Formats: sequence, structure tokens, C-alpha cells
Amino acid sequence: MTHLSYVNVFAKDIVALSDFYRELFGFREIPEIRSPIFRGLDTGKSCIGFNALDAYELLQLDDYADTRGCKFLLNIDVDSTAEVDRMVPMAQALGATLIKPPYTTYYNWYQAVLLDPEKNVFRINHMM
Repeated sequence: MTHLSYVNVFAKDIVALSDFYRELFGFREIPEIRSPIFRGLDTGKSCIGFNALDAYELLQLDDYADTRGCKFLLNIDVDSTAEVDRMVPMAQALGATLIKPPYTTYYNWYQAVLLDPEKNVFRINHMM
């Protein structure tokens, strides 16, 4: 069976950024795969990896290391609209920037759009 196992994020500070997502969403760190240039979090259905910038060279991606702007969007689903509302100020207290406050989309999701402390885009969603 084919499935998504990891989404990896290049990060200036893998410890701080993985701690942000772990603290906000309660994801479990996977200590067995921890290294000086990698941290992994188990989301329950897939995992989020945090690669240090050294990984660009390791993966022979040096020519693509100078990224600008939004290159991906993480979507984190929660159980209710109340959870979205509760987590937005928590995210901000942990260093996130609110871009679009919680709202109902045209496809009937309730979500907020934020930037994490390293300016990566993520949404907190509830599918109604």
C-alpha cells in the first residue's frame, strides 16, 4: 500500500521548530531517528521531519538551498471549530504569526492561516 510517510521541512533550528509543532499539537518526538541534523515528529497518521540546512548538501540539493517565499503548506486537522479557536492564540504565544484569523471556507472547512517561527505556512483546520 502506498502512503505518505513524512513531510520534511528544512529548518534553521531543527530543535526549536520541532518543539514548536510538538508543543502546539502534542505530536510525539521519535527519538530513535534523532540526529544532529534531523528531528522527527509522529502526527499519528504520518510524520513531520525537520532537516537542518546541512541536509541540502547531503541530499545534493545545494543549488536549491536559497529558497524564498512560501514553498509548501502544512495542514493540521483538529477535532472541532473550538479547537481551531483555542489553538490560534496558543500558536501565537509560541511564536507563530497569524495571517488569516479563523474563518469558514467555501468548501466548508473552518481554518486559520499562520506562519510558524521560521515563516513556514501552516493551517489549523476542522473539516465540517
